[in-house]
Amino acid sequence: MAGLATSFGSGAMTNSIAEIEDCPAMLVIGSNTTENHPVIGTVMRRAVMNKGAKIVVADPREIPLVQDAAIYLRQRPGTDLALINGLIHVILRDGLADQEFIDSRTEGFEAVKESIDKYDPASVEKITGIPAADIEAAARILGEAERAGIFYAMGITQHTVGTDNVKALANLAMVTGNVGKESAGVNPLRGQNNVQGACDMGALPGDFPAYQKVANPEMRDKFAAAWGLESISESPGMTLTEMMAAAYEGKLKAMYIMGENSLLSDPDVNHVRKAIANLEFFVVQDIFLTETAEVADVVFPSACFAEKDGTFTNTERRVQRIHKAVNPPGQAWPDWKVLAELGGRLAEGWAYDGPEAIMEEIASVTPSYAGINYGRLKKLGGLHWPCPDEEHGGTCVLHVDNFARGKGLFNVVEHVEPAELPDEAYPFTMTTGRVLYQYHTGTMTRRSAGLEDMAPECLVEVNPADAEALGLADGDMVKVSSRRGEIEAKAWVTDRVGQGVIFVPFHYAEAAANELTNAALDPISKIPELKVCAVNLEKAA
Repeated sequence: MAGLATSFGSGAMTNSIAEIEDCPAMLVIGSNTTENHPVIGTVMRRAVMNKGAKIVVADPREIPLVQDAAIYLRQRPGTDLALINGLIHVILRDGLADQEFIDSRTEGFEAVKESIDKYDPASVEKITGIPAADIEAAARILGEAERAGIFYAMGITQHTVGTDNVKALANLAMVTGNVGKESAGVNPLRGQNNVQGACDMGALPGDFPAYQKVANPEMRDKFAAAWGLESISESPGMTLTEMMAAAYEGKLKAMYIMGENSLLSDPDVNHVRKAIANLEFFVVQDIFLTETAEVADVVFPSACFAEKDGTFTNTERRVQRIHKAVNPPGQAWPDWKVLAELGGRLAEGWAYDGPEAIMEEIASVTPSYAGINYGRLKKLGGLHWPCPDEEHGGTCVLHVDNFARGKGLFNVVEHVEPAELPDEAYPFTMTTGRVLYQYHTGTMTRRSAGLEDMAPECLVEVNPADAEALGLADGDMVKVSSRRGEIEAKAWVTDRVGQGVIFVPFHYAEAAANELTNAALDPISKIPELKVCAVNLEKAA
């Protein structure tokens, strides 16, 4: 959000999923798409098989999508920014830039052009480990294509330079003129089914719905009037990582967590555990008694997606209706009802009679949702925001004539090493992620017998050369330790990972990868560097 909003004025996916099938060239970086976003991954594969699309995959692991790629770039973890700058360098050097687009629709280009000089392929090879010839070949695929789409996920954002990584991808899209056209654009793939919708609705510490800023007095007046308040504080809230730090320090006294299992999903779980224990009052609202809910003072049981009415806004900005299929069990309530009931005990004005009434309020205060209502969603099956009025058909492609901020902004961004590098005590780089058959902290998938049968345990991916040096065989139990903790799990000896790198999925409470991860933060977005930390690997005793 922070990176794209700076460059374009909007932090959302610029294009729709359906357009991917007609995208002739793609850069997929920091996204294990076929495992983490399998529907989108399937569309990408169809583009290759049916339309001859060329995919450039950049990832420290040889992910399944590599088998469909025209070229695979295996970068050293934490060097994405140098790689992206190297691609731009070649595109500029070889005259593949869209100069007309740059001149007419962007600003700040000359400073970026000057900064890119030092990212020649040979220099980038030294930083990333990718052969210079492969960097040049990838740049030509992206630069020569009539249209090229960029797709990324948390492998790009979960770094101390995550915001700068995204700005670099925006630079790449603008230098090739691939914004504001079909089957192109910059496309962040959101990690859960309503991440986009949650952000749209103001679940960000400095934003009202639709990214209307708390710091803007006109926005504060607008929402105070809508909600019957005399005034609203101009002070922004805290991000998740800031809240945990404040709780640890005793500055935050109470916390309310909905649908998040922080004792598995947050970095440096030992620190999180101490922070939560330091709270005076702790509430969790979830569909199951998660590891986090087990330590709460109060647990509100909530309805799952199939047990409630409402909407989701997915990764392509499509607002879609959901309909209750079955009644929630026991005392479980839909989330809106729990919040409205609690809000009504704290203040007046929470008398909603259902989710449709809430949707009507959303349309009244959220310009990008102004033309969206239950009747239109039923008729049309979904609408992409922005949809400013009831005559509007929704917007599949953003920034067609102008960027949301006017002109697109080029940003000078420089490669910086990760916060924690391997050393003598911790000689390996660990990266984390998901596997196809489990999801996030396994709250639902690990309760599904079929999925659990397919991926029942944590497997630590180890390169064959590293395994041989350590005397490890496939299936041996290993101990992985960092400066923050240690876990034990089974080794999977595979060349999916490069030498000196191990991969640990974070789904498994019995071998929680986030016992090890580093809580160092991106200074702008405050996202932790979950994708890179230094670890030691040894055979378990």
